[in-house]
Amino acid sequence: MGYSALMLVRDEFLQIQSGQELLTNRGRRETMETRFTRMLGIKYPIVQGGMQWVGLAELASAVSNAGGLGILTGLTQPTPEALVREIQRCRDMTDRPFAVNLTILPTIKPVPYEEYAQAIVEAGIKIVETAGRNPEPFLPLFKAADITVIHKCTSIRHSLKAERIGCDVVSVDGFECAGHPGEDDVTNMILLPLAARRLKIPFLASGGLGDGMGLAAALAMGADGINMGTRFMVTKEAPIHKKVKQAMVEASELDTALIYRSLRNTARVFKNNIAEQVLEIEDKPGATDFEDIRPLVQGIKGRELFEEGDLNRGIWSAGMVVGLIDDIPSCEDLIQRIVSEAQTIINERLQLMGSV
Repeated sequence: MGYSALMLVRDEFLQIQSGQELLTNRGRRETMETRFTRMLGIKYPIVQGGMQWVGLAELASAVSNAGGLGILTGLTQPTPEALVREIQRCRDMTDRPFAVNLTILPTIKPVPYEEYAQAIVEAGIKIVETAGRNPEPFLPLFKAADITVIHKCTSIRHSLKAERIGCDVVSVDGFECAGHPGEDDVTNMILLPLAARRLKIPFLASGGLGDGMGLAAALAMGADGINMGTRFMVTKEAPIHKKVKQAMVEASELDTALIYRSLRNTARVFKNNIAEQVLEIEDKPGATDFEDIRPLVQGIKGRELFEEGDLNRGIWSAGMVVGLIDDIPSCEDLIQRIVSEAQTIINERLQLMGSV
């Protein structure tokens, strides 16, 4: 993006905020308005992505209370009934909007997705984040309940498809992201400007984001907010063992691994002994048999890792943003810091460039 384009972005961003600018009250930023925040009624365009075993009420409520959008991970709960109880637990902790994630993927153990979707509707949830497969079969149910649907996509073609079928927001996942980045290997520096050119609905930037520079850059490239998973794992409220958090604080941008590439189901995880064993199996001549990997990657081992702090108990999703993480703040402090940094960049650095 050239100098003149940056100036246009700055002017557009400031126009969006006219009448509802960021106000300072005892050092706190009061609002940062985009199409996304107006749609959902939240203060800041910062979303905590759905994460297996991590998206519990403690974290989701902390993010929402801090002005972002917290998300409960539906399939972390063993049954639809347990999810309804977790939704109520989150409501007891916050009176602000929060969402539920429903990730639709092939699983070792069959999942009653329709029952989870029905439970979400009956619990009165008004924002759902979907991921994995095409969410179209669930949209009539969600739309009849006036639910806003955010769908996570790893490509522009899938983002456009999500828009066509009626999703309200797209979360665009670059190659940097944790979990499943797709098979195209395209980073956000390309995906976000393409999304800005081609999408009409609001979209979020996801992958590689963890600070105010990332938020400012995402807004500059046309996004309406950011979706952070890994960064919110390394907060005080994240329900995972402190040893796991500390490992991510100490990690560099090189400490993730791409597994399941040979199965065309690529996943970015933290690089530990288990991930390296998986890569060794995938490196063997011939086709990879998932049964050779299954004992290493069972989901229950990842949950035990988070509970017990044994870093080589299983695998866990982590994005390249671990290289930018160097502390374990509260969600409130993290969000305020990100917003403040982004606003300083927009109002001071870009304005200074414009005055030269």
